[in-house]
Amino acid sequence: MKKLPTYAELKSALIEVVWEKNWGFWLHMWASIVDRDWVVQNVVFSWDDRGAQWPGSRVISAQKANTANAFSLPGLALSTANLFTATQAWQSLFGLQHSNPVNIHVAYSGDNEKIGTEEDPMIGGKIGWVNVFGGGLALYNDEWTLLWALWVSGDSSTADHNIAWKLRHKLGLDFVPAWVNSDGTDNIVYDIVNWVSASGWWHPETTSEAKEIATNFPKTHPVSKK
Repeated sequence: MKKLPTYAELKSALIEVVWEKNWGFWLHMWASIVDRDWVVQNVVFSWDDRGAQWPGSRVISAQKANTANAFSLPGLALSTANLFTATQAWQSLFGLQHSNPVNIHVAYSGDNEKIGTEEDPMIGGKIGWVNVFGGGLALYNDEWTLLWALWVSGDSSTADHNIAWKLRHKLGLDFVPAWVNSDGTDNIVYDIVNWVSASGWWHPETTSEAKEIATNFPKTHPVSKK
């Protein structure tokens, strides 16, 4: 069975992906992994200076991982990007984003000098919260077993999704069962016409370039097959 990526493996892969064209603001990122019991397993950032990343994105990255874990199943993969439309007012999952409140003690306690290291104070705690924009993905091994969930944060929501998708692909944990996107994956959905989403899983577009990258993922970074 595929093992949890180590701190070094996750950090190295994140650094590589951040330097690719993802069409956000070209900012540095945080990445977190939680397990199926909601427990934070890893927290990394992509630049040597911790202050070079948005400080608030550390907790957001863990919250996104928590969300992808909380609402994905062995046969149902939902990215956080897939939840945007459904959680808007008058939509079927409105209010979901206010459930599962954040554990502020896990989020903000501990030694600041350990933040983003192998001893990050969030590790071992249950972070909570539901985040409903791009960047969070469930992690599946080659037996289609849902093991953990990953999230990145620190740039535009669509760039976050693109970076998370590439990162999962690089880690070899993208044996994703089919679900809401018409391409048979948990990829971000861009299908709005006249403010109506054809699928109900639409996510706002930030740039045409970011949209093009995600739309081409079935060719450039396809989900893995057995």
